[in-house]
Amino acid sequence: MSGLRARLLTALAGDPNGTPPWVLDLAEGDDEGFFAENGPAWTVHAGMGTLVAGIRALLMQALHPGALAGVHDWSRYREDPLGRLSGTVRWIICVTYGSRVQAERETGRVGRFHRRVTGEYRTGDGSVTHYSASDTDLVEWVHIAFTDSFLACHQAWGGPIPGGADAYVRDWAKAGRLMRVAEPPQTEAELRERIEDLRARSILRGDIDGEHRVADVVRFLRRPPFTGPMRIAYRLLFASAVATIPRPYRRLLGVRRSPLPVITLSRIVLRIAERALGSGPRAQDFARRRLRRLATDGPVGVEA
Repeated sequence: MSGLRARLLTALAGDPNGTPPWVLDLAEGDDEGFFAENGPAWTVHAGMGTLVAGIRALLMQALHPGALAGVHDWSRYREDPLGRLSGTVRWIICVTYGSRVQAERETGRVGRFHRRVTGEYRTGDGSVTHYSASDTDLVEWVHIAFTDSFLACHQAWGGPIPGGADAYVRDWAKAGRLMRVAEPPQTEAELRERIEDLRARSILRGDIDGEHRVADVVRFLRRPPFTGPMRIAYRLLFASAVATIPRPYRRLLGVRRSPLPVITLSRIVLRIAERALGSGPRAQDFARRRLRRLATDGPVGVEA
């Protein structure tokens, strides 16, 4: 289990012990953060379904040509897939479990990078549009795709969410506002309506004539450069991510649902991963050290 834990933590946190400086900082700070201990966001993001949700979110995000252009033009996901993964995980963990100061600092780091990410892409009608990763519509899409994927995967592999699905969408909307999303969805129904509206207006799309960007991302996500047992486990998780995506979006991505019971089979893989990660401290354990210290000094409220 210790060897598996090290491999998982290297992929997720960029550190075989799971304790890079930004994880240790979760124990620091003088406030309780933006999210309540054991609340909806804590519960969903601590679940093993997040291992599938990350794959699913990247697939869904690829359906917006602006978001896809930013990945294609600027991301080093082909050269350093684990580095890109750990960078995304870092933001999620810091915002979910960190103090407000740490969450805002981490969001600022991501925002500074986004301001450099600019370029052009073709819309569904063939016209050329300029983009910046900090554009409100792109930031909103990334938030929506993330929320939808983490919720869907928790519903498939996790337990009850305190307050239910709507509570998670409403809770994680705080992260959307941190990223300057003006009106993040507040309910599961509103979340799904926003996604369907983008599809109905052909803003979300697959490749058009002469393009292969969506297909390239799908191909890479299907078979990243993992080896040994991790490669086998990952392929199962990829198939499970595809299985949770509704059919209209699978068609745009050019993927098919596996005939195998991959969602059931993934429970075994996720259970093994949970045992491995549970053999040592996790991010929320460091956050709880901060909360216990603050409880000793006196109560501090959680921002609404």
